[in-house]
Amino acid sequence: MTHHVQRPGTVIPETVTPGDLGSALDILGRPNTKPIAGGTDLMVELDRGDHHDVETLVDLTRIAGLDAIESDGETVTIGPLVTHNQAVASPVLRRHGALLVQACWEIGSPQLRNRATIAGNIVTASPANDTLSALVALEAELTLRSATTERRVPISEFHRGVRKTVLAPGELLTKISFPVLDEGWRGIYLKLGLRSAQAISVVHLAAMCHLEPGPGESAQRVTAARIALGSVAPTIVRVADAEAGLIGTTLDEAAIGAAADAAQAAVSPIDDLRATADYRLDVIAEMTKRALRSIRDNTAVLAETPPLLWGQSDGHWQAGDGSDVHHALDTPVQATVNGQPVSLPGNGATVLDWLRTTGATGVKEGCAEGECGSCTIDMDGMAVLSCLIPATRAEGSEITTIEGLADRAGEGAELHRLQDAFVQTGAVQCGFCIPGFLMSGAALLDEHPEPTDDQITYGLSGNLCRCTGYYKIEDAVRLAMTPEQEQRP
Repeated sequence: MTHHVQRPGTVIPETVTPGDLGSALDILGRPNTKPIAGGTDLMVELDRGDHHDVETLVDLTRIAGLDAIESDGETVTIGPLVTHNQAVASPVLRRHGALLVQACWEIGSPQLRNRATIAGNIVTASPANDTLSALVALEAELTLRSATTERRVPISEFHRGVRKTVLAPGELLTKISFPVLDEGWRGIYLKLGLRSAQAISVVHLAAMCHLEPGPGESAQRVTAARIALGSVAPTIVRVADAEAGLIGTTLDEAAIGAAADAAQAAVSPIDDLRATADYRLDVIAEMTKRALRSIRDNTAVLAETPPLLWGQSDGHWQAGDGSDVHHALDTPVQATVNGQPVSLPGNGATVLDWLRTTGATGVKEGCAEGECGSCTIDMDGMAVLSCLIPATRAEGSEITTIEGLADRAGEGAELHRLQDAFVQTGAVQCGFCIPGFLMSGAALLDEHPEPTDDQITYGLSGNLCRCTGYYKIEDAVRLAMTPEQEQRP
């Protein structure tokens, strides 16, 4: 059997960027079409030779109004183009859906979260996808539309197995919604991965409890509970026995232990590359205990100013003018790259490959899966992974690569202050990963001119170095916090 890395990638001959949702649904009603939004899963699948029957890619990311997060006081609604970083920054979700914010924060890296969408996480239908347990705990509802129909499906009924959903041909997930909960609800999301960033979940868990003080009691009693487990079965599992057993308790240790036992008994996980079944069962019990203790003690917190690598942008992608745009393989993609206009065919490539044909060879391919950060660029003001974006999405964009980074320092500057700091601290090693680190670091400094140590660590978490440690790289970011003229003695 041929391994996927030995198969040629799938080249889709046409990309259509619809100007509005109606046009998108009409196009998706045709055979051999496939939608793309963030594309962080789909682009990897295409690189592996999947979806060979697709003739038209339908890029939804220019449609105005689909990246809104709103609340009318009764319901929270999330548009299909809302990215994970937009969710992390949303005041609405921080107030009404904190455990979803926690789940979005655990996905991939800052650069990936600037493209990947919550809707895409749902539709990909992997039980390891982090937002699913949070959305199940929130009892979210999904709106599915085609050119002729619209229906609403509870998220608990949407997934039919690994990579299987109830989406019909031509249907699109157009809205995610869940009820606004009263102040008595507390929730938390927990994830176990094999590393602290860019990790697929071994187990993920979302727990919520509604707490009310009993008559004459200081401790609050549970009046309702929800516990959802992910990455332990083909779909997300609600632990009904654990939920029922918590009702009327004050989340004492006996009740928490019984809930942990019920959570273990609710699933029969498999052995895979990430963990054995026995290990997952042990972890489920411990995570359930930690989650319920946190709810009892009210210790769940959200980072106040997490690094999003938005630079000086607002985190929203540019919408189109309402008209459809068609790209064949030989249609030129026109963009501004490092301040210069560029017009070259996309040829079904990624932005990474397209940029290298323009002469921007400092953009490196390290993994082609969005896990190493070597291909990080600035696209319309945000740091993104160019290996996971179709070249046609560069149309009309302003892109900065490592070759143009020094221009941010002002006319005539030879180096950006962060580049100079890398030299001074000895942060430059073999050099392969350094362009990506510099682009991420520059976006971090644009967003947080004086980042904390935690912000530096999280801001660079999407960039991997194969040579050695990261201390000098982090030192370089700290040095670059000072004005350039003060860096050298």
